[in-house]
Amino acid sequence: MSASGDLPTPPFGHPSEEGILRREIIDYERYLKELARKLRQNMTLGEVLLWQRLKRKQMRGYDFDRQRPIDRYIVDFYCKDLKLAIEIDGSSHDGEEAKVNDDIRQERLESLGVRFLRFTDADVKRNMEMVVGSIEQWITDRSSKQINR
Repeated sequence: MSASGDLPTPPFGHPSEEGILRREIIDYERYLKELARKLRQNMTLGEVLLWQRLKRKQMRGYDFDRQRPIDRYIVDFYCKDLKLAIEIDGSSHDGEEAKVNDDIRQERLESLGVRFLRFTDADVKRNMEMVVGSIEQWITDRSSKQINR
């Protein structure tokens, strides 16, 4: 932390002082903490595979959390510096009710400034390079838009 009590500066090479990337922590319902811990212990294969590519700041130097509580929900992966949630939609997201619930959840989190990237479980398992490339492209596009402001 800086002496003024501001938030820590994002990783080297990321815009920070001009307020381009400013970490904002979104509070969450405390009861979700234990559920998120259980979800981390029981990740799907698609989640495990993508986590191998996101952890330890491998994604363009950004720090991602897995099974992160935000507000009253838990997202699969979340980067606080980008306010980016990444969701892997498996078969449990196929039904009409599940789609409606996903939409409500996403709209609520988007109203808090969270952005979403969604991938199918099949894409993660069968075409990881496309998934990783899409995430990298989103970060690159976002960074260039912020710098050009």
